[in-house]
Amino acid sequence: MRPDELPRDERSARALWSRIAEPADARVAALLQKHDPVTALHLLPGDGIARHDALRDRLAAAEPGRDLALAQRCGARLLVPADEEWPPGLDDLEPPKRLYCLWVRGPVQLAEAMERSVSVVGSRAATEYGQRVAADLGAGLAQRGFAVVSGAAFGIDAAAHRGALAEDGETVAVLAGGVERPYPAAHERLIARIAETGAVVSEVAPGCAPTRSRFLLRNRLIAALSQGTVVVEAGYRSGALSTMRAAAELVRPVAVVPGPVTSMTSAGCHQAVRDGVAELVTDAAEVAELCGRMGTDLAPERRAQVQELDLLGDADAKVRSALPVRNLARLESIALAASLTVPETRASLGRLVTLGLAETRDGGYRLGAEARRRPARPSGGPCP
Repeated sequence: MRPDELPRDERSARALWSRIAEPADARVAALLQKHDPVTALHLLPGDGIARHDALRDRLAAAEPGRDLALAQRCGARLLVPADEEWPPGLDDLEPPKRLYCLWVRGPVQLAEAMERSVSVVGSRAATEYGQRVAADLGAGLAQRGFAVVSGAAFGIDAAAHRGALAEDGETVAVLAGGVERPYPAAHERLIARIAETGAVVSEVAPGCAPTRSRFLLRNRLIAALSQGTVVVEAGYRSGALSTMRAAAELVRPVAVVPGPVTSMTSAGCHQAVRDGVAELVTDAAEVAELCGRMGTDLAPERRAQVQELDLLGDADAKVRSALPVRNLARLESIALAASLTVPETRASLGRLVTLGLAETRDGGYRLGAEARRRPARPSGGPCP
């Protein structure tokens, strides 16, 4: 690209930066802290700084307007920080990690969708358990009006996207390459479906290939877009943990789903809880409470089912435990086993017989017929 072909407006300049510079490039971050994107581009060819040589080479190879034309052909649009649709969460990134722009393909209004959103990420080599949990989370969050953000990768990411789509919910796929280059290729149909109803986004220009470094840097974007992050499965060296750390640095809620203690696929999740970095969640209701509106998205209180025996008073519970299952016991023997007086025991037995929890015959007492039919807990019975 010749110097006279360099863009004069900020939108085109930012688009060009996304072509010639890698995400979170420290050299570019330093330039853009001193100059606006247009001025920085025009200064680049003649600044004489050796460490900018690679940027200048890429700039020279760039074709004017090519990326904007590619975006138009695939139905994508360009967002810059001044746009109304720009997700404000991206501005929470530290200056060296900020985006030049964002390429978006899909009908969802991104800023609005991200106001109520959760990132669900995890291992590519996910277990059947992990994929089931991720799909349930995606579906449950969609039912509660949350947009589900993930990376469209194998395993947990794909399961979360599919769970949201199954409930006709909004889901956003963040790619490490251009928005028109589905990756992995096996997920071409999944990514196309996301683009039809949600959004496929990337910080690199159309046509750019996904690279290892772009995958890692993509994770900060997933964390910054959403209101909180949930990791379903992650080993000690999982890339999903970098998303979790990025969310923690942004002071966003972070949660993990527990797995079997013997599973290395969940070892990173368990360690995050031990380190105090993440909270433990088990379903979409708990995620919604963590990442949603305070006082509104409360998870239901979980309690064991109340049983009839739970409603017994202390004396009645002692007497009930002292009753034999089959043989009949005398009043005095039951009082001795329950460590109660005979009058206290007689009163309790009257209540238990009324409730059907005890029965009496020939002056003796034992458990009621219903209690005898159940798999019984060990019963005290009278002392030998």
